[in-house]
Formats: sequence, structure tokens, C-alpha cells
Amino acid sequence: MLLFMNDSELHVVVGAGQVGVPLAERLVARGRRVRVVRRGGPVAGLNGVEWARGDITDRAFADAAFRGARTVYHCANPSNFQWDGTLLPLARSVRDAAGRAGARLVVLDALFMYGRPRDGVMTEDHPHEPCSRKGELRALLARELFEAHRRGDVHATAGYAGDFYGPTASDQAPIVGATFLAGLRSGRPILALGNPDLPHACTYLPDVAAGLLTLGESDVALGRAWHLPTSWNGSVRQLMQRFASVARRPLRLFRTPKTALRIAGLFDAAIREAIEMLYLWEVPGRLDDTRFVETFGVRATPVEQTIVATLRAAGLLATHDRVF
Repeated sequence: MLLFMNDSELHVVVGAGQVGVPLAERLVARGRRVRVVRRGGPVAGLNGVEWARGDITDRAFADAAFRGARTVYHCANPSNFQWDGTLLPLARSVRDAAGRAGARLVVLDALFMYGRPRDGVMTEDHPHEPCSRKGELRALLARELFEAHRRGDVHATAGYAGDFYGPTASDQAPIVGATFLAGLRSGRPILALGNPDLPHACTYLPDVAAGLLTLGESDVALGRAWHLPTSWNGSVRQLMQRFASVARRPLRLFRTPKTALRIAGLFDAAIREAIEMLYLWEVPGRLDDTRFVETFGVRATPVEQTIVATLRAAGLLATHDRVF
């Protein structure tokens, strides 16, 4: 189903999840004409946008959805790491349709293509050395994207982010997401993947949306990947403790035994797929956002502000509560 208007410059957001929704809201707030593409119906509370409902891997639908677009933001991602047969056709269809439409393409990506970070810090110059099947898929798509840009098939850029957290984080966010906040609310034990005492990059979702918008409006951004502004490069335990302290809740954090994960993976496909990526929480993983900050003059939201906003959105902190 396509519900389109016919005037003004068009920005298309593919995906209406953790990032797509706040990105669309920012575009609307700037007075942009916005079209959101997704398989399901309209998202409640997301107003002022057009909706294109259908399968973006269908060429005819993709061409209709992107027609007239100035910029396409690709924020869709198959859920729970179950990417076989879905990730490649999804990304390639968005890339090719954006090229046919003559639109600028901004791709949101993760860090899996880097493999195990050298010296525990990732910069945009870090070589792609994937150590997982999913990392190999991401590395392949990153290579294809910028090869297509060099050929002139599409004008593209990409923003890489650490693990998401923030008001729109879903239960798939592995550190400070809906599952963590529910555990904090109830006082239940919280299970951490890997080693919670190692540095691990976490990116605030409003900063992800703002960063992608910045890339979409800058000619300088084209032709390369950028690390989006990153609020947190400390340990998982430290970040969770800060959340618990501000919420005035106890933190009962336990490391999930690998054996337990493997047993659970026998019965749960999502857990089984996630086990392959466990190394991400077993090595230091800081994200260097210096290039983005120095080029665009945009910094990450201070972590204290991100914690307060996330807790208030989750109902764990009242608006009138004094925090700092």
C-alpha cells in the first residue's frame, strides 16, 4: 500500500524500528517531507509522514517507494541475527533502488565487519577482518556499497554505531535495552553477555538518528563510512551501575555462562544465532568517533543526559525528580 503526496523534497526512511522512528521524527521536525517504508502498518504516534507498506526487495515496489527521493536512509535490519537469505537481498535492493532513483543513500551499519578490534579501539581506518559469518556478510555489503559509489551507481555513505541504548531501544538491544530496564524495574537479576568489565562502545539512539541525518545532508560524507557520535566507551558494568544509581534501584548483575547459552540455543534460534557474536563482549571494543566530531562539529550527548532521558521514557524516573 502506497500513500504518497506529490510536492517538496522527499526523504525516505527504510525501517520503522529503534532508529527509523526517531530519524523520521527529526526529519519531520525540520520540515522535511518524509516517507517511511516498512512491511507492517503505520507506527502509532509517528505523525506527519507518508507510509509505503510492502516488500522492499520487490523491485517494482522499491522503485515506487523511492521515486522522487533526494535521500534514502537505510535503517532496516533482520531481527535477532537471523540473516541467512534476508540481509544480502535487503541491502542490495535498497542500494540499487536508491541508485535508480538518483537518491543519496545513507546506510546504518554495525561493527561486525571489523572482527576483533586491534588494541581495543576501532577507527574508520581499522581493516575489515571479520571473524564470524555475520561479520563476513557485513564486510561484503560494505565493500559492495562503496564499490557502487566509486562506479557512480549510487551516491552513498554509511554510519557505524556501537550497541544501541536509549528511549526507543527494543528488547534486542543487548546491553541497556527493554530487557535491562524491565529487570531494573522489577529487581530481577540481570544477565550480561561476555565479560561486563571490559570497555564496550554504546551509542545513544537519538545520536544515531541525528548522526545519520547529518550524513544525509553533507556532500563531505559521501564515499566513506563514519563512526557516529558515541556516548559510552566504558565497561558494561559501569554503564549499568550508572543507570541503577540514577534510578535508585539495586543492580544484580551476573555473567551468563557460555554453557547455559549453548543449552538455551538448542531451543531458541535467536540465542543460537547470537552465540556466534559472543566475542564482541569478550574483547575490549572502544569506538573512536573523532573523525565525525571534528568534521561535522557534532558530539555525542553527555552520558548523564542519556541516562536520565532513557529512564524517564521507561517510567523509572519521574519528570520532577532531581538527579544531578
